[in-house]
Amino acid sequence: MTDAQDTAADSSLRTTGGAPPDDAGSSVPEAPIPLLEPREGIPQVIADDAALAEAVAAFRAGSGPVAVDAERASGYRYGQRAYLVQLRRAGAGSALIDPVACPDLSGLGEALSGVEWVLHAATQDLPCLREIGMAPTRLFDTELAGRLAGFPRVGLGAMVESVLGFVLEKGHSAVDWSTRPLPEPWLRYATLDVELLVDLRDALEKELDRQGKLEWAHQEFDAIASAPPAEPRKDPWRRTSGMHKVRRRRQLAVVRELWQTRDRIAQRRDVSPGKVLSDTAIVEAALALPATVQALAAVNGFGHRTGRRQLEQWQAAVDRAKALTDAQLPSPGQPVTGPPPPRAWADKDPVAAARLSTARAAVSALAERLAMPQENLITPDTVRRVCWEPPKDLDAESVAGALAAHGARPWQVEQVTPVLVAALSARAS
Repeated sequence: MTDAQDTAADSSLRTTGGAPPDDAGSSVPEAPIPLLEPREGIPQVIADDAALAEAVAAFRAGSGPVAVDAERASGYRYGQRAYLVQLRRAGAGSALIDPVACPDLSGLGEALSGVEWVLHAATQDLPCLREIGMAPTRLFDTELAGRLAGFPRVGLGAMVESVLGFVLEKGHSAVDWSTRPLPEPWLRYATLDVELLVDLRDALEKELDRQGKLEWAHQEFDAIASAPPAEPRKDPWRRTSGMHKVRRRRQLAVVRELWQTRDRIAQRRDVSPGKVLSDTAIVEAALALPATVQALAAVNGFGHRTGRRQLEQWQAAVDRAKALTDAQLPSPGQPVTGPPPPRAWADKDPVAAARLSTARAAVSALAERLAMPQENLITPDTVRRVCWEPPKDLDAESVAGALAAHGARPWQVEQVTPVLVAALSARAS
């Protein structure tokens, strides 16, 4: 009996009728079942080496895939570290681990090596899991599976409801998970997040297989699991909200100095940078170029709550930017390594612009036929690159090679090559 079937059989966990879909894929009942409590209750949070060793042994001895989730404190703390890790596996039950008290989970990661990890939106959690020694060699991403299968809503709550017929509590996803001790309602929410994840995986696997997309999904999952950690973003200050208002290089320098000062303070205090100084305040100061602390205090975002000492540190950053030589000022934009923005194609290369228009329409039509988002069929950047510099020979082999060179998976190459060959050939003729 699966977790979902066992939960449905326990009338204390539901307030209305209904059941998860059977193996034949029957539809979900109109009245979904509220999932109120984990089957075995809320597990004790693991916060010492002895309890962690017991959990490692239990999960090593378990069977089948392991459901994994992590909670961060985005918007509260600096960075994206994990503040709670949740797992569930047949034979081991559910576990909640405090990675602040147990910062090295490499032993658990090794115990689960070779086991399929089930995550929802894996790319969001994998970076913080890798920081504490956990990285899957095999995975199943239920959010990505939902996209490939054509589900219109792919959040965990929506997927569990539409596929399994249960309603998950949604109230604690954005709380400050660095809080200690964690309140019981939050721990209940966190435990329920992995309660039915393996059941969701099993149901989605059947649906993908029915649609002939299971091998496509496996290729996508393998690509995520084998992808190296992302490179640090170049000039992250350029992503300050409202940057489109900043035109002059001197003003850009002010944004950079204020952003970097804010980042150092946020890192030292372990708080979200937005709690130190808002993006709006940074942009407004860059536009105003205040000459004094008094002038800065009048800028939007530096109100009466900003103390004199804080104002002086922000004004010092502005002054550093104003003292730079012209050669030291940042350029208006980052160097472009790929094709120019599509809006500029009509002027730079009208023929390429026509190719892109035709190719986009063809790929969009194919994605609609396959019932999946266009960006999951093939990345827009890949289409742009092939259209900007198409292969010399517009045959299937050459186009397939170009797609593969830009990172397209074999299933994507197989599906997209024919429509791109037709689109590129039509424009060439």
